[in-house]
Amino acid sequence: MYITGWTALLAAFGAVPTFLAHDRAVAWAWMVGVVGLALLDALLAPVAAGIGVKSTVPRSVRLGQATEASLSIANLTRGRLRGAIRDAWEPSAGAGANRHRFDLGPLETRKLTTRLTPTRRGDRHSGDLTVRLDGPLRLAGRQRSIPRRETLRVLPEFASRRHLPSRLALLREIDGLASVNMRGAGSEFDSLREYVIGDDVRNIDWRATARRAEVLVKTFRPERDRRVFILVDTSRLSAGRVGDAPRLDASIEAALLLSALAAHAGDRVQVVAFDRRERARALGSTSPRLMPALAEALAVAQPNLVEPDWPGAVHLIQDRLSQRALVVLLTTIDPSGLDNGLTDAVASLGKRHQVVVASVEDPELADLASTRGDATDLYGAAAAERGRLETSALAMRMRQLGAEVVRGLPADLAPSLADAYLRLKAAGKL
Repeated sequence: MYITGWTALLAAFGAVPTFLAHDRAVAWAWMVGVVGLALLDALLAPVAAGIGVKSTVPRSVRLGQATEASLSIANLTRGRLRGAIRDAWEPSAGAGANRHRFDLGPLETRKLTTRLTPTRRGDRHSGDLTVRLDGPLRLAGRQRSIPRRETLRVLPEFASRRHLPSRLALLREIDGLASVNMRGAGSEFDSLREYVIGDDVRNIDWRATARRAEVLVKTFRPERDRRVFILVDTSRLSAGRVGDAPRLDASIEAALLLSALAAHAGDRVQVVAFDRRERARALGSTSPRLMPALAEALAVAQPNLVEPDWPGAVHLIQDRLSQRALVVLLTTIDPSGLDNGLTDAVASLGKRHQVVVASVEDPELADLASTRGDATDLYGAAAAERGRLETSALAMRMRQLGAEVVRGLPADLAPSLADAYLRLKAAGKL
């Protein structure tokens, strides 16, 4: 049972005769009458079992976009049903106006919609449906909760896809498919052309030169069908918030952009989310289904408050790769990496693969390091500068081990990593 605002308003009207009569008995009589009417109205209200509800929820939506969940309600009785229904969702699902009034005639059906604009990636769950049926006097009614468990999967936003067209243009140039003919390195023979000053003399084709009586050089293009293995670190450091989102979200954006670029280049992409065990994966695909599968897999990846198991990650990568590949570690370059095994993992993987370590930088550190207001600010600036120096030293150590190191702000990490991939491809290091 529930009471409506009309009951409260009717009770408030009792203040007028009470004030005029100056008698408490009048007030009590009025209140008893209002309560009695409300109870009678609730008893006369239709039974909640007389309404049927069917819920329909989209399977997935991309973060930042809106979708609609619909409810089909049907009057299963031969009388009129008036009331309201509440379509409950967890707060991060971003449900808008989720309380819907209805007035259904006998055997009538109506469709109601709730607009959802999720604010977090992952699986967003619904709550129970609450149905209220008004009595004939609109003072009270019957209430019923209908159990419901719907799930809306919120995919990564992939805002970095705006950088994809420009990188694809560079990729076409590297592959020699665009009008710009790059003289670059690579490992697959492409064609012969006339020698120009500045060409590497080691690329001269002496046999073709002898036949044509002019100096010809070989041009190469990067190999296709290479292996790209991306490991997204979901350990405790990925939970740190940079701006309005955890570091993990920036890593996922970088993984999506690099995967899309590598797939267009004809490379085989494998992506795993890992901390102490594998949390998600999308393996061995170059087909158009790669990006949807990858978005589905990474949508549910969440930070876990555990230390990363870098020896375990190395073992996983070595088991999955049977030949030389580009191994990208999307993690946090932190001075504690000297202790948790990141540098040892880079050294071990670098013996066989080309390793790239990509890390998100926190813009607040730069702000903290530049603040010199008082003694407290000076201590904060000193701590920030020391942290930046230790991080730079760790990055230098990994470069000495042969790894490429990419560092950038959340919005810059994805394009920076894509540029690093293109540089390696142009240099024939893949």
